[in-house]
Amino acid sequence: MPLSRKIKRKAGVIGLGIIGANVAASLRHAGFQTFVWNRTPKPAPNFLGSPGDVAQSCEVIQLFVSDANAVNEMIDAMGSKLTPKHVVVCSSTIGMDGTLAAARKVQGYGASFLDAPFTGSKLAAEKHHLVYYVGGEEQVFVRTKPQLEASSKAIIRVGDVGDAAIIKVVTNMISAATNQSLAESLAIVRKAGIDPNVLAEALHHNAARSGVIDLKLPKMIEGNFEPHFALKHMLKDVKLGIHLAEQLGVSTPAAVSVASAMTQAVTHGWDNLDFSAVAKLNQDQGDASEAGDFEIVNES
Repeated sequence: MPLSRKIKRKAGVIGLGIIGANVAASLRHAGFQTFVWNRTPKPAPNFLGSPGDVAQSCEVIQLFVSDANAVNEMIDAMGSKLTPKHVVVCSSTIGMDGTLAAARKVQGYGASFLDAPFTGSKLAAEKHHLVYYVGGEEQVFVRTKPQLEASSKAIIRVGDVGDAAIIKVVTNMISAATNQSLAESLAIVRKAGIDPNVLAEALHHNAARSGVIDLKLPKMIEGNFEPHFALKHMLKDVKLGIHLAEQLGVSTPAAVSVASAMTQAVTHGWDNLDFSAVAKLNQDQGDASEAGDFEIVNES
């Protein structure tokens, strides 16, 4: 008798940007039959015609789209194709309000929802080293865990739907503030006529050293702002954090200042560069403290 073939696990990915494309590759590497869709067609294996086609082809679908409006659009596009067997895993950063609204929409279609944003940029995604923050029911998490494990080095259980979204936003606020402080410090060192590599060496042995500094300072010194995490996305996330803080009655002067500098950088057309491109404000446009005001947008 012929040996029975092992049935391949199936997975869906919607949104093939820097992270989504690498997650899809990680899933294929892990042996998943992976079905994908992106608003702009891409030459990817099993690229289907619509989000609904992805839902028809697999039961666990991970979203890597830009904002809350895009998440809601993808959920509606799957719409009637969603069943009680489906789990929509939201790995987009859309804040607490956006996440709760998306969960209600998915549940309204009869499917389950998992709040699963991630930390880690291009290099981490390429190495299957993302870290997921996960909020939601345990039985839903258990169903999605193998798919999340394929692209990650760690999964942190946070609590309920919406809780992981909060953790993601506040950690990005820290990264953005560190990045801004680093850009300003580098500008001071350069203006003083000191070799920037001395700053790098000093920070290597300093308590302020962090993963953000290790990743961003060499690129700032080189003037290499190839996007690993785009400025426009970091600005969105910091605005989400400020909005959340306002809801909770928390003051965030550092986040407001950082968002102002990033807004200035976006007005110079650097929105698709890495968020470390705020360093260009000092190189090209003078002191980042001259950055203008910005409007906080509730993206939920």
